[in-house]
Amino acid sequence: MPDSVQAMASMEAPVGAWSRVAQALSHPIRVVVVAFLAAILAGTALLMTPLAAASGDETGIVTALFTATSAVCVTGLVLVDTGTYWSGFGQGVILLLIQIGGLGIMTLASVLAVMIGRRIGVRASLLSGAEARRGHGAGMSARDIVVGVVRTSLLFEAVLALVLILRFSLSYDEPPARAAYLGVFHAVSAFNNAGFALWADNLERFALDPVVSLVIAGAIICGGLGFPVLWELRREWRRPRDWSLHTRITMTATVAILVVSTVVITLAEWGNDATIGSFPTPGKLLAGFFHAVNTRTAGFNSVPIGDLRSESLLASDLFMFIGAGSAGTAGGIKVTTFVLMGYIMWAELRGERHVIASRRTVPADVQRQALTVAFFAVTAIIVSTWVLLATSAFSLDVVLFEVVSAFGTVGLSTGITASLPTHGQLLLTVLMFVGRLGPLTVGASLALRTRPRRFEYPEERTIVG
Repeated sequence: MPDSVQAMASMEAPVGAWSRVAQALSHPIRVVVVAFLAAILAGTALLMTPLAAASGDETGIVTALFTATSAVCVTGLVLVDTGTYWSGFGQGVILLLIQIGGLGIMTLASVLAVMIGRRIGVRASLLSGAEARRGHGAGMSARDIVVGVVRTSLLFEAVLALVLILRFSLSYDEPPARAAYLGVFHAVSAFNNAGFALWADNLERFALDPVVSLVIAGAIICGGLGFPVLWELRREWRRPRDWSLHTRITMTATVAILVVSTVVITLAEWGNDATIGSFPTPGKLLAGFFHAVNTRTAGFNSVPIGDLRSESLLASDLFMFIGAGSAGTAGGIKVTTFVLMGYIMWAELRGERHVIASRRTVPADVQRQALTVAFFAVTAIIVSTWVLLATSAFSLDVVLFEVVSAFGTVGLSTGITASLPTHGQLLLTVLMFVGRLGPLTVGASLALRTRPRRFEYPEERTIVG
């Protein structure tokens, strides 16, 4: 072969490889997954450096990878104490990863697309809108979506940080610089539903402080509603009848689940002196409400989770599995998925051909997506729980709690995370990643891949039940 031909072949090979990579990444689902992986790997590398640890030593890859995944996936599970193990640089890396994970990697990808003047396709726009929590921003450009998301996030975080700074400074005599640092860190962690705290006991020292507890609880609720709901409430908050079906379901389910979970947790722990039993009645209600809010996928705790009664752990498992609003910072299968399954069951029990929700017919493909997401979540939790039970000495209730917390990107823990074997910690790492991206990518891929069939097979019924 002539030298010129060999040279051309050698040049075409890498070009062809890069083109295949570009084609693979052109699909929005792959972009989301790759972007999250890139952020996690970059965070892992930074946290492994001696600068990241307070001791000045290098951090092991498992601890760094676990922490970076927990931060990017806004979970909050930790293997080491955030406030004492990590240096200021390490804590800054964690805070940055939380912010990146909260805003959504697809949002940052949309920023890059706008900066280089590229128009993203309809499918990419829809997915970036979902990940950026602006799913109802039809007709908006990528730039409008990104600017709206960033502006709203920073506004919420700034207000929350200001309130916390004043509280830490005036009521706890923290120096101004320390109060500012604590306020900003916990405001970002709370709004993004991350649950990272800078105290070894998380927020147990503030269990009876209504300002800290309610401010952080409010931030968690707002971040968990999702930006489609926040933006619609801003425009239509006076006219609930004009709300979209998504907003109606999210708001109604959020209020209902918060009330039920608060009552269930408070009653279950009322006489438990290891948690809220010794608190005065207002303190019991406050701590019960705070825990109920955090089971919606934030990881803060104002009572020791390991001392909760078994019935409280089981109830928390259910609430963590459900999660909060779609297209928000929360995890779980989302309240819309849970409520839609309820509507599907109700329609089937009544023998109705169509699923009706708030005088709206739910399309069949949306029903299938809800069932698929729920089945995907149940399968992941059951398999992971079985693996940990088979390879560790912990009981079912604490293992199940840990697995659901990881998959739901909640971050609450009974205290067994650091005691799990290495493969168990790696399994939770994978579970956090799958729990953060799984429902999103499964739901989005199902919606994007919907296509009509040009023929139908004969029907045949099977026996059900």
